[in-house]
Amino acid sequence: MKKIVFISIILISLFFIIYFTFRSTKPTDPRGDAYAGSATCIKCHSDIYKSYLHTAHYMASMPADINTVHGSFAKNFNTFTVSDSQKVVMEKLDSGMYQSYYLNGKLMERHRFDIVLGGVKGESYLFWKDNGLNQLPISYFTKQDKWLMSPGYAPGVADYTRIITSRCMECHASFIADQPTDAQKLDAAEQFDKSSLVYRVDCERCHGPGAQHVEFQTNNPEVKIAKYIASFSSLPRARKIDICAECHSGNKSQMLKSTFFLKPGDTLANYKLPDFARTVDTNHLDVHGNQVQLLESSKCFIHSKLDCGTCHNVHQNQRGNMALFTQKCLDCHSVTNHNYCKISNPLNAKLIRSNCIQCHMPTFLTKVILTSNINKTTNADILIRSHHIAIYPEETKKILMMLAK
Repeated sequence: MKKIVFISIILISLFFIIYFTFRSTKPTDPRGDAYAGSATCIKCHSDIYKSYLHTAHYMASMPADINTVHGSFAKNFNTFTVSDSQKVVMEKLDSGMYQSYYLNGKLMERHRFDIVLGGVKGESYLFWKDNGLNQLPISYFTKQDKWLMSPGYAPGVADYTRIITSRCMECHASFIADQPTDAQKLDAAEQFDKSSLVYRVDCERCHGPGAQHVEFQTNNPEVKIAKYIASFSSLPRARKIDICAECHSGNKSQMLKSTFFLKPGDTLANYKLPDFARTVDTNHLDVHGNQVQLLESSKCFIHSKLDCGTCHNVHQNQRGNMALFTQKCLDCHSVTNHNYCKISNPLNAKLIRSNCIQCHMPTFLTKVILTSNINKTTNADILIRSHHIAIYPEETKKILMMLAK
């Protein structure tokens, strides 16, 4: 009997040793035990994950390093002239990459590239100031392949005091936790827990907490129907739109609470009040703009069950694939029955197939994203596609001119 008790004690002890060893080595997600972390998704969804690595959502925020900062640090290509007496030099030092501000040749301040935001049309950069985040004044613009003043900065001023708030991070990251600030300081910058930052717009940002899903599917591999996880296709259209509208419905509306805590199926209006301003105003297109409102104002949306996922697969890089998006149009609008198009007679089917998007969802030079040189503010020469599906007479003229050539 004593021997059985002794063996039982040993077995129980081994169980707890193994359990707590596993528990202590298990990665902890800053969002809590309900989250598994995107790395856990790779085991079962490796193809989707590999494809996702090339998307804008993946590049929404990244740690700054030689692979994620794409501007040149080579001599004669690493300097932005702010004014005759001021320049910012991009420098690589042993401790990292820096933007160094020089006034009349004298180094005045230097701040490190800590975080990269964006990566498609351009990149902006953040640096840690204690536990707060500030923006660096010089950004990299992809089309120009050069360093330019970050959007919104005044000409001739290299300002390192622009504060980044949690609202910025809600669309560029999956989570970051606030820390208490000094209530006595009215101008105190928002403080963060650096260790809580979850980079990028990750799997669980759109699908919800996945720890229970991972545990169930791991223990029940024979079950092929996904349990305890939200699939986009299962949501009502309004809730599908809400997921995208977190970040694609403008940044001017009043926030009620952090969208970090919005989960699939939640109503966005409980977190963020709708922004009805400039609903169909294509003169103020912006990467942070009101694309959801533009889509919802379109007849295609009003008279169909169209949602963002109808055309966009967020797991894939579909940038610039006009043939793919045109086919999305043709899935509903057949070429043979394209009689509602007033220019269909002079156009052949091939040209229609290749120009639906360019004609009905054209790109416009944004008047919102501005940079500056020594003397003045200038347009950043960035094209933004309108999601208001409509007839654009000027774009129609361009198509007809193409046909005439």
